[in-house]
Formats: sequence, structure tokens, C-alpha cells
Amino acid sequence: MHLRPLFVATVVAVATTGVAYLFGPDAKADPQKRKDSPAAARAVSATTATTSPRCPADADFPKRQLRGVWIATVRNIDWPSKTGLSPDRQRAEYVRILDQAVSRRLNAVFVQVRPAGDAFYKSDLEPWSEFLTGKPDGDPGWDPLPFLISEAHKRGLEFHAWFNPYRAANDANTSRLPANHPARQHPEWVVKYEGRIYYNPGLPEVRDHVTKVIKDVVQRYDVDGIHFDDYFYPYPSGGAKFNDAAAYKKYGKGKSLADWRRDNVNTLVAQVDKTVHETKNQVKFGISPFGIWRNKAQDPTGSDTNGMSAYDAIYADARAWIKTGTVDYILPQLYWSSSHRTASYSTLLPWWAREVRGTGVQLYIGQALYRVGTKDEPAWTKPGELPAHLALNRKYPEVKGDVYFSAKQLSTNPLKVLDRIVADYYRRPALLPLMKERGGKAPAPVTGLQAANSTLRWRSSPGAAAYAVYRVAGKGDDCATATARNLLAVVPATGAAEQSYALRGNGTYYVTSLDRLQHESAPAHVTVGG
Repeated sequence: MHLRPLFVATVVAVATTGVAYLFGPDAKADPQKRKDSPAAARAVSATTATTSPRCPADADFPKRQLRGVWIATVRNIDWPSKTGLSPDRQRAEYVRILDQAVSRRLNAVFVQVRPAGDAFYKSDLEPWSEFLTGKPDGDPGWDPLPFLISEAHKRGLEFHAWFNPYRAANDANTSRLPANHPARQHPEWVVKYEGRIYYNPGLPEVRDHVTKVIKDVVQRYDVDGIHFDDYFYPYPSGGAKFNDAAAYKKYGKGKSLADWRRDNVNTLVAQVDKTVHETKNQVKFGISPFGIWRNKAQDPTGSDTNGMSAYDAIYADARAWIKTGTVDYILPQLYWSSSHRTASYSTLLPWWAREVRGTGVQLYIGQALYRVGTKDEPAWTKPGELPAHLALNRKYPEVKGDVYFSAKQLSTNPLKVLDRIVADYYRRPALLPLMKERGGKAPAPVTGLQAANSTLRWRSSPGAAAYAVYRVAGKGDDCATATARNLLAVVPATGAAEQSYALRGNGTYYVTSLDRLQHESAPAHVTVGG
């Protein structure tokens, strides 16, 4: 059973000249809140330090953790709130979502840019999305994507462009599609199923088109990642059959229909992975599959669950993507409570942790923020259910973060669950998990670090996309930057020759340089006061 609507997500930290966004709902809630300080220059000592490899881990303050949110555009779930808004209104709504994400100490957004064979950006390959103007291929009067990306980056949020690979249109009547829609230009590419049009995954031409669309975005826009959700072959509906018999006859090559369909999806995933990284190696590629790969009843190595099998029903073989390394991360949607009878979160989480163990593929968990406060299950009426998922995650080092569906709940904050998550699990910002295969290296350490007039200042480092600012009471030590316990903020670089951050009381401040993938330099430090 499919338990949720479509989704997207993005991550960012923000700084303006002289000010850093302090990743928290309220500075008053921060145990290291800023204290009044004299305006006169303080006596400081600045040096460059190294971090000892012997520093103890701190499970309560993980230094690297993806914290994302999906921003769904299909059917105007999250953004824009409705069709036909002016560009200024669209921009204002989007910025509000980003600011809400930053206030909850998130660091990534996954934004749906291709919900159904259409585009939330200017494209020569596919028409404008109807979810912008209300009209298929209606020109919104601006190209949203550069703005969506730049505003995320200004706030320190990583931007993942979210694509649905096979959904061609939400209307099965191709005559109502724009003349430039590929599904209308190539009717032989599509299959009509349950009132919608899908690109046929079994056709090489379809795979090439989807790959070309994604390559175009990677080439022209400064995205940090490419993201697929759980929609591959359509979810089964009412016993209807997906009519791909002609393609199977032509390309099946003796495989069973099910194996051939899975191979079609696997081939696309590998093709997209290769193309993305050949175009820009630093761009990440990952998928958010349905939470059940297979049940034990179907495969003894499957999970001890009794729900729909993505492997068998929609031909999505996440295990294959992990084993072949054709994804950088896997983000299963574990949208069930820990007490669910047939698909328990507490059963599925360790299963996915075992799947990625030792593979180099990172594991993030899709969390059902949208279910909190609903009556879907009794457990979701309790404010502690979703936080309990994060508590369980900490027992599995394979889990490198969480992404929440969806952005709408950032403002509604059901059962005040986000307040609780921030207070108990996101008390400090976090750097992004590193991916060795995506390259990058630590920039040069900052220089010229000094404190004066209640402000910390330093010279910009070549290649730095952001800076991490830490503070400890007293003199500090070599382990001051080993975890996020002392991390105050991730300050995006402004492009100016000098960067700054408002002091938050006496102590020793450490500042490190970060590249766009957040490889971190050795720290420089300065002692302020006592």
C-alpha cells in the first residue's frame, strides 16, 4: 500500500553581511546564547590548530548528519500554494519555507522540479509545469530554478533537484497535452494506465530522454544533487494491467516479464548515475524507494514485514542499486509507526542498515512528518512517535540522516513535534556527510581571525563555500571541533574579502573553512575575554 503523496526536499544555512542564521527556532533556547559584550576591541590570541584523531565520539551531537525536507510541487502540495500566483508571491512563499527549514536546523531541501513530464525551469526538452500557472506549458514569466537554488545556498541548504522519471502526464487524454510535450510528439513512448500517462520504462528511447532531461539540468544549473522518489512502474491499481507487451516482445530477450521490468529500471538508474557524475562529479544521485524491498514470505533475506513489495509490485530493486553502487545514497520511506503490525519502523530500520553496511552507500531515512497528529494509526496521535524514530536511528551508525515529508508541516508543526525534535536531537547545526567518490577537498584554513566590537572576523579562504563556527568556554582543546556539541553555526560564504559572525559571549572561538561538499579545514581559533 502506498502511504503518502509525492515529495521533495532541500537544505541550506544562511548568512548576510555580519550576521549568520543560527539554526534554531529561538536564540533564547540555545544554552550558549549570546551575552552582552563590550564594544571595545578585545584582547585575542589567534592560532591554527589541528583536531586529534583520539577525540571521543558524542552520540548526542553528531557532527555530520543530513537533515532534509521534501518540497512537493505536484498538485501544489507544498509550493507554490496554488497555481497562477505572481512571481513575487511564488518567491515569497518559497523563501518562507526555506527560513522555516533553517529555523529547525535542517541543512538540505529536495525540491520537485519535474513532477510529471514537465518542468519547473526553462526547458527546450519539456513544457512548463501546469502547477505554476494552471495551464500546461503556461509561461510563468520567469525561470524559478536559479532562484530556488540560490536562495537555498544563501541559507546553507544543499539543493537536490527531484525528478519523477516515468510519469508523463496526470491526464490520459494526450490531445490535451501541449504540442511540444514529448508524450504527444512520441505517442509510441507512452502507456496509458488508470487515467494517467506513463513513459514506457522498457524503451531505450525513454531512458535516453529521461537521462537527457536530467543532464540538461545538471549542466545548466548549480544543483547539489539529483533525486528520484519511489515512483517507477506505477503502483498496482484495481487489477489493471500495464500494457508494455510490445516492448517486452521486442526487448525481453528471454527474461521473465518481472525480471525484464526490474532490469529496465536498473538500467535507467545506472545510466543516470553515470551521466550525472560524468557531467559534474560533485553532484550526488540518490533514490527514495518505498520502505519495503521484499517481505520474508517472498524472500528469506527480506524484512519481517507483510506489506507491498517494491521489488515485485513496482519493479524497484533497491538492493541492486546498493550492491552495484549506482546510487550515492538510499532514502527509504519508512512511513509506519514502530507499533505497526505489518510494517514496523523498528523492524525496517535495522533491515535497511544491514543492507548498506560496508557498501559505501549512505543511508538516510524518509520520515512521515505528514502523519503526525493524524488518526492513520493510534501511534501517530502521540507526540513522541516520530522523535522515537530518531532515538532508534542513533543505535545504527549506518543512518546518516533523515528527510521529512513534507514542507507544509514545517509551518503547522503538528503536535509541536518539531519543537521536540529540535530540542532533543537538533540542538546544534550539523555538517553534511562526506562522500569520498564525489571528490572535493578541504580549503585552506582561515587567516586573520580576530574579535572586535562584538564581531568575529576573518579573511575569506580560496575555495570555501561556507565556514563552521564553534565556541567553547575557557581555552578549549584539540577536540573542540570534533563533534557538533560546540558548533554554533554554518556560515555561507558571502563572496566578500572578509567574513564575519556576531560573537556570542566569552570563550574560545574556532573557525574552519568548508568546501561545497563540506570537507573541513583545520581550525583557527581566538580566545575572547577571560
